[in-house]
Amino acid sequence: MKLYSVLTIIISISALFAYVNYRYIKLPGTIGIMVMSLVSSVLLVALGHFVPSFSSEVIMMIESIDFHELLMEVMLSFLLFSGAIHINSKSLKQERLPVLVLATVGILISTFLVGGLTFFAFNLFGLNVDFVYCLLFGALISPTDPIAVLGILKKAKIPHSMELKITGESLFNDGVAVVVFITILQIAKAGVDNMSALDMTQLFLHEAGGGLVYGLALGYIGFWLLRSIDNYQVEVLITIAIVMGGYTLADTLHVSGPLAMVVAGIITGNQGRELAMSDVTRDYLTKFWELVDEILNALLFLLIGFEMLVIQINSTLVLIGFIAVIIVLFARWVSVAFPIMVLKLKIKFEKHAIAILTWGGLRGGISVALALSVPAEMHRAELVTITYIVVVFSIIVQGLTIGKVAKRLMT
Repeated sequence: MKLYSVLTIIISISALFAYVNYRYIKLPGTIGIMVMSLVSSVLLVALGHFVPSFSSEVIMMIESIDFHELLMEVMLSFLLFSGAIHINSKSLKQERLPVLVLATVGILISTFLVGGLTFFAFNLFGLNVDFVYCLLFGALISPTDPIAVLGILKKAKIPHSMELKITGESLFNDGVAVVVFITILQIAKAGVDNMSALDMTQLFLHEAGGGLVYGLALGYIGFWLLRSIDNYQVEVLITIAIVMGGYTLADTLHVSGPLAMVVAGIITGNQGRELAMSDVTRDYLTKFWELVDEILNALLFLLIGFEMLVIQINSTLVLIGFIAVIIVLFARWVSVAFPIMVLKLKIKFEKHAIAILTWGGLRGGISVALALSVPAEMHRAELVTITYIVVVFSIIVQGLTIGKVAKRLMT
């Protein structure tokens, strides 16, 4: 099936599901779309027993999509930039220490804790999965996705500082987790014995540090261009070029594109909007990137739901997947609780911050895309299956209950 036809079908289904959810079901937007796509997947599997040709056509369409390329090379750059452009840097600056620590130390704690416990779980069921591949799972499942949960938490009236912690941590931990994942993947490809600790550290620092510096340069080049003109069509086009051209060049330079998009987005959304744009441009730019964010997230959660049609499932992996849900939640709690307990010696945290950050740490499409990018010889099938189970549980169970949990804790 041609790419245009696939995109047409996906966007049309997304629009239909979004309409039905908004008009009748009234779940949070992205969660509602994913639930409907999951139900549709189950119905398609059932229909496949009676009309095999129809089911096989749908499966072929889903399999024709390069999920990793679509998300990691296209959607991720837009999602991170559009998220960062709405962050108030002055407010974020007040929360910079917890955001920085949770997005770095927290990710590393989660990666190694999930990796170690998952290695034990695989061996418990007689599956011989090397530790380095379990670390890959730890890295890909550690980044959090605030999209589905932030709207719910706003209704629960959590403190604005908590919203900033959740949003800021998620934006930066996505970038850091991708760097950690790439580093571990390179180690796995080269062989653990062939890379020294110094090599691993240099690889990580080049990706992460290079991404931050490159993002600063990209953001300020964009700021200079925006300040030199006053035409909202051209200025919106410049921000699109920052995302598409900047992300592509980051890959060529072997620096972290995700981190670069976060930094460039914050600069554009703050210095750019305050000092380089007229009111008309500011209004158009804000609405454009809000729309991009909503559309891409609708498509992303639809694809996660339909991925159920093509993943290979067996009872042992399903059981390990549910154990992984507990492991990931436990690792999230440790990776949040430990830094916060240390940081409490210096700064004040909101009441029940650990509980809200733990249960509100949803996993999303980035985890699925990273799992799908793992080579087949590195136990890709096993990692994709347990990743999918964790992501679905996270979005549906945690996503639909976090509002009540937060409201109860806050009262």
